[in-house]
Amino acid sequence: MPAIPLVERIDALLPQTQCGQCSHAGCRPYAEALAEGRDPINRCPPGGDDGIRALAELLGRNVIPFAADGPQPKPRALAVIREDSCIGCTLCIQACPVDAIVGAAKQMHTVIADECTGCELCLAPCPVDCIDLVPVADPADGERDRVMARAAQARMRYERRQARKTRDQEDKARRLAERAAVSAAPPPPTATPVAAAAPVQAADKNELIRKAMERAAAMRAAREQADKDKP
Repeated sequence: MPAIPLVERIDALLPQTQCGQCSHAGCRPYAEALAEGRDPINRCPPGGDDGIRALAELLGRNVIPFAADGPQPKPRALAVIREDSCIGCTLCIQACPVDAIVGAAKQMHTVIADECTGCELCLAPCPVDCIDLVPVADPADGERDRVMARAAQARMRYERRQARKTRDQEDKARRLAERAAVSAAPPPPTATPVAAAAPVQAADKNELIRKAMERAAAMRAAREQADKDKP
């Protein structure tokens, strides 16, 4: 059985909140920086002191405290939308890394509490400041086994969201390419013959009218001649 890459083992120890407090755009980039030795192990507040110890054991480093001038661990808090103030702008939905907010444009939004990781990324984009953070009351919420259980669920939702965004981008690119191809395509080959056929059809019609007039004139002349021949 092939060995699990170090970055995968590091990522498995992170809480998967995708909050960015480590100064990276998610847990995976932080795991990559740790695997390459570019970052210290004390930059993940949601992981807490237990997270630092787990990383230190895996990487063979010394346990260190959180930097005094950096983000500090704190009890997890869940986002709650004051629904009577929500204007349905969807900006919080776009910001949530685990699709824990549901709603539609110009409709009320709400947070799925069981899916919220407390990343706080929905706060800044809200134009009406209608999102509050409510601390989780359970004192056992920060225990390592619970953190890791939530991480597994959050990772799954995050990966599904990323896959959906990739599909959406590919679909958009394909539609744009199809539109560009249609715009650049030459006119249908039948356009010229149809346009050229119009004068031909008009000439045929004129010929029919001419012959009909000739027949009418001949018939009129024949009647006039017959009238002259009468005694």
